[in-house]
Formats: sequence, structure tokens, C-alpha cells
Amino acid sequence: MLSIVTASVIFLSTGFLSTGAGALAATPTQACDDLQHAVAAAPSGAVLLPSFPDAPDGPLHQAAFLYDNAASVLALLGCGDAVAARRIGDALVYAQSHDRFWHDGRLRNGYAAGPVGSDVMKLAGWWDKASQSWLEDRYQAGSDSGNLAWAMLALLALDQSSAMPGKSVYLDSAIQLATWLRQHRDTLTDDGDPGGFRGGTFGHEPKPEIVTWKSTEHNTDLAAAYAWLAKITGDSGWTSDAIAASTFVTAMWQEDKSCFATGTGADGKSRNNFVALDAQIWPLLALPAATTKRDAITRRCLPRLMQKTDLGDGYAYSAVLHGIWTEGTAQAALLIHLTGDTAQATALLATLSKLHAPACGFYATDQADLPTGFMLLTDPGKPRFYFHLRHLGATAWVALAQRGFNPFTATQGLP
Repeated sequence: MLSIVTASVIFLSTGFLSTGAGALAATPTQACDDLQHAVAAAPSGAVLLPSFPDAPDGPLHQAAFLYDNAASVLALLGCGDAVAARRIGDALVYAQSHDRFWHDGRLRNGYAAGPVGSDVMKLAGWWDKASQSWLEDRYQAGSDSGNLAWAMLALLALDQSSAMPGKSVYLDSAIQLATWLRQHRDTLTDDGDPGGFRGGTFGHEPKPEIVTWKSTEHNTDLAAAYAWLAKITGDSGWTSDAIAASTFVTAMWQEDKSCFATGTGADGKSRNNFVALDAQIWPLLALPAATTKRDAITRRCLPRLMQKTDLGDGYAYSAVLHGIWTEGTAQAALLIHLTGDTAQATALLATLSKLHAPACGFYATDQADLPTGFMLLTDPGKPRFYFHLRHLGATAWVALAQRGFNPFTATQGLP
């Protein structure tokens, strides 16, 4: 099995903007326009966009999540607007070298939205009346492996779109992230440990908590990012990291459910068999090694997450169901389109079009609150929800789906 994974990872396609199935629309789309408008509306220069522009006071208010902004970079490149993409990418590069404490190449999960470049990076926060103090979200202060992998993907795509591919500041920044992430890689053993990468860190400096669980989603992101980095640099060391992450994803396959497990428990070994949508779709978009699972996932796993609503068909976040997850439905639309089923992809995009906000951007869900099936890391006694708020990540994924652009390869095709 290892030799098969090795060959698959090494030949991950990363030819920038090569064609495949093509876009569902021949001209810039509504979601592209929304992203371009959000960047253009910000003051000139490097900028991070708010993930939930309408969020009330609290942890989400004016928070610019790393993942959402990285996905927006890739979406803007898919929209053909490298100039806007670089404004966000430049903010990621700046954040890496202007953290208020860390100087080791990592990025945080979130920052304060807005222009950057004049001071150290600020985290979003809010005034807590009960404690009469300024608070910051512990998740945003940490560094998830998957979020940093998405930043790597965005930076590598920017490098390939630059005037000097393979020699840009974006590649340097991606290498720093890749180097920092190596400390969270486990060694494959014969005692049931599936290897792969742990979850990263949670909480504030100087001693954040080390996250010991492992995620199928995170390792998918890392496998794609490390394979891309290996191809650009010719460094076989990065290939080893890509293989480790891809091998973990393969180990999470559940034959009886025709689905990937979400990852492991805190011991890094015992499998968490819960089924989440992105853990099914992302391996098919990112990893050649997952190609053999495509039919099983699309025919048997994904239908169990389908939601039929008054808006049309869409997908839930997880096996908990209870509504449409905009971001995940766009991910499914992209995958289905790239596998050749344009009719079903178009139907999903028609559903998504009804989740466009009157002003600009797409709502995260059709529900007032959509359960994920997970608990809040910041308060494990409370469930984690998506809310009926405009969401940058959802808008980015709708743009990717409308353009038929795979963020894991920066092409209009599958790996």
C-alpha cells in the first residue's frame, strides 16, 4: 500500500490554470464579483477580509480566519484576478513575520480583519461586560495544521502565478510554514498508530496546548500542499511529508460505510468514525490515492448527507443533517462537475444561488443555526454551529465551483 501511495502523491498535478472540465460559466461569476468587491472596498495594500462581515460583537466580529482568506486567494486566482489575490497573500506573508510573539514561521488561525502593514498583527477580540475585560478567542490564537496547509496552498498558487515562479516571497513563506508543521508529524508505528500529522496548537502564547487528535481533512490538505511544494522545489524531503499525510487519509477509510472517518481521538490512534462532508470530498479533489474511492463515496456516502429543501437539493455539514451547508454544497458541486456530471453540478449551483445575500456574498447556511456534530473547542460543553450569516469561506467555495477551479491543484481538473 505504501508504494501505491508514494507514486500517487509524487505525481500530484500542479500545472497552474491548466484546463480540465472547465468552468460552468464562461464569464466572471457572481461569487467572483463578490470577492473582488470585498477586496476593492478595503483600503489599498495588503488586507485580510472579515470571515463573517455581519457578525455581532463576540468571537466572530471582525475576525479574519486564515482558512477563509486562503480559500479566497485561490478563488480569486480561479476568477482570473491575481492582483486581488496577491493583496490577501501579501497580508499572509506580512503576518508571518510580524506576529506579536511567535517568530518561527507559523501563522495563527485568525486575525483582526482589515489592512495590514503598519504594525504587529492584531487578533480580533471583544469587550466582555461580565468580566469587564478585553477577550480574544483561544482558537483564533492557535495554529491548526489544516489551516496552515491551506495557507501553503494559497501561497504556492501565488508563487506559480508570479513573474518568477519558484523564486517568489510566496514560496519562501510556504516553506517556513511547511518547516514549522513538521513538528506535528507522527512516526508510523506497528502499534495501530496511523501516522500522519496532529492537529496543531490551541490557545495563546507562550504555551499553547498541543492538539493530539488527527484530522482526515487536515492530512488531506497537508498531503496536497507538501506534494506541491516537493514538485516546485525538487526536495524529496517534502515528498516524505506528503506520503505521511496521504497514508493517514488512506487509513481512515471505512469500507462498511463507503466513507472516510473524520480522524482520530486524542490518542492519535483510535478512529473517530463520525462522517463529515468535507472529509469525503477533499480527498477526491486533492489525492490521486483516493481515486479508487470515488464511486463508493459519490454513490453511497454523499447521498446520505443530501438535504432536499424548498431551495433545492444541497448537502449537510455532517451525518447530523438538519440543513444546507453552503460551503460544502459548493465543494460537492465542484467535485461533481469535475467528474463530468455537469447537470447535477448545475442543479446544486442553482440551489446555492438562492443563498446569495441581498448585498454581497453567500450565507453560510439556509438555517438560523446549522449543527456540525462537533463541540466548540473553546467551550467543549457547547455544540458548534454555522449561522445564517454572510460567510467569506462560503463565497470563496461558490466561486471555485462556478469557475470549475480545483483549489488543491490550481487547475480545472482532478489530480
